[in-house]
Amino acid sequence: MSTWKQSAQRAAYSGATASLLSAGALALCGWLENRAAAGPLNGPSQWLFGRRARHRRHATARHTLTGYAIHHATATGWALLHERFWGRGKAGQSAAQRLARAALTAAVANFVDYRLTPQRLQPGFEAQLSKASLALVYAAFAVGLAGVIGGGTRRREPVHDTAEASS
Repeated sequence: MSTWKQSAQRAAYSGATASLLSAGALALCGWLENRAAAGPLNGPSQWLFGRRARHRRHATARHTLTGYAIHHATATGWALLHERFWGRGKAGQSAAQRLARAALTAAVANFVDYRLTPQRLQPGFEAQLSKASLALVYAAFAVGLAGVIGGGTRRREPVHDTAEASS
């Protein structure tokens, strides 16, 4: 098992990717369902501004930026746990293995978010999105954790000096 420091280094990438992909899914689903892309992203701002904040539909610095910052921080926290338990050797795993493990992490995150967490500290996405959209958001989160987009887990090929290769 890797150290927490190594896990944190990997989580910086996988957490950012998971955060961006799931935020994109939140905005897309918010637009498709309510013509309000910022609405679901405002949800987490209820942590600071009360439960009414999760119903805000328009983009504001107060709600949208705060909501995204909280979303990013929690995504990175889940990524840290994911990387701690399954990150080592990720580059040697197939995409299907990485996705399966990331899907499990996303499912645990969803369970914790909506079953174990007090309402005030839940993500707040559910105030503006259907269950189908929430499933898509958590699936996008899993894809980001898995690192199957952007080559975050590809092995690096050694660089060969062309002068040496021709000798």
